[in-house]
Amino acid sequence: MTRQNIADVICIGAQKTSTSWLHHVINVHPDMYVFPNSKPVTSTNKEAHFWDWNRKRGVDWYRDLLTPDNPKLKSMDFTPEYAYLPPRDIEECKKLNPTAKLIYVLRDPLSRAISALRMHAKRETNDADPAEYIIEFNDATIETIKRARILEHSSYVANHARWAKHYDDILVLNYEDILETPREVVDRIFTHLDLDKSKMGKTDMAQFETRFERKVWKSVEYRLERDLVFFLHGLVWQKRQAAEDNFGFSFREFESDLKEFV
Repeated sequence: MTRQNIADVICIGAQKTSTSWLHHVINVHPDMYVFPNSKPVTSTNKEAHFWDWNRKRGVDWYRDLLTPDNPKLKSMDFTPEYAYLPPRDIEECKKLNPTAKLIYVLRDPLSRAISALRMHAKRETNDADPAEYIIEFNDATIETIKRARILEHSSYVANHARWAKHYDDILVLNYEDILETPREVVDRIFTHLDLDKSKMGKTDMAQFETRFERKVWKSVEYRLERDLVFFLHGLVWQKRQAAEDNFGFSFREFESDLKEFV
């Protein structure tokens, strides 16, 4: 059997939108294949990072990584940094994965940016105590914002448009729906990926339920300075408006992030 794609399922982000949880839940299905954890070359068994970290390794490396022993299984690559790939890389992705199913999860840009900064603070401070540490609005944080590619990750409309030129059936989800109606969201994903739940046996279903209730990569609740929160709000508010207008979403999460400061 000749495989049409290297990656049959590609999730292009966004970062900090529960993509790790979705990957963890979906890969219980017996039709799915998860590549082996090759950290630090890959990010666990979820993010292959071919077009950013590993392009120099070549297409054969990518194919070897994602090809299952059983060619009927569907392989996955959930790398959020793919969202803002340039057109030439997306075009190459289409050639390598012509019939892949794409997923793009969107989150309110301010709330996503705050979560991303907390993630970077956790790494850069070596797990500082959240009761004592506050993320300040200073030159170092501005550099972190640039390094974290906050604007690029938040450019949902532009990112989607580049991918939609090559893939006309991208499943776009609202992160807030994952929080409020997760089972409905997972059902939508199963339908999008042509996954039949009746193929899941008792062991699969037990694993599915266990993973469904598990939290993956919860952000540390570091506090942010007031001026930093409003700087981020000003930085991304147009991104929010554009996404709401384009996708028909209503983002409400940012209201709670601003509430304590207004």
